[in-house]
Amino acid sequence: MQKVEAIIQPFQLDSVQQALSDEGVLGMTLSEVRGFGQQAGHTEQYRGTELVVERVPKIKLELVVHEDRVPRILDVLRETANSGRVGDGKIFTSVVESACRIRTGEIGEAALS
Repeated sequence: MQKVEAIIQPFQLDSVQQALSDEGVLGMTLSEVRGFGQQAGHTEQYRGTELVVERVPKIKLELVVHEDRVPRILDVLRETANSGRVGDGKIFTSVVESACRIRTGEIGEAALS
């Protein structure tokens, strides 16, 4: 099993979620997060005042999938979340040693489906 974490632009969420659903992803965790990187924030106008936004709002998706599905999931995320602009985000993968479904007590990959 592997955990896939993707940090994406908020406006990309609907299309990414639909594309993952079309690939058979049954569930994911979504978090509203803030951060900065190469994009380094931006300025906005609010009631005639210029504000500097140093930490840019993003969406963090987390999903745990069978190891053999990871390459396709990464392809879908790259294709769908890519706008071609700085700040599109990042994708991280890590090995998950164990999973447990709380309701049934299923352990390992059985807990994913």
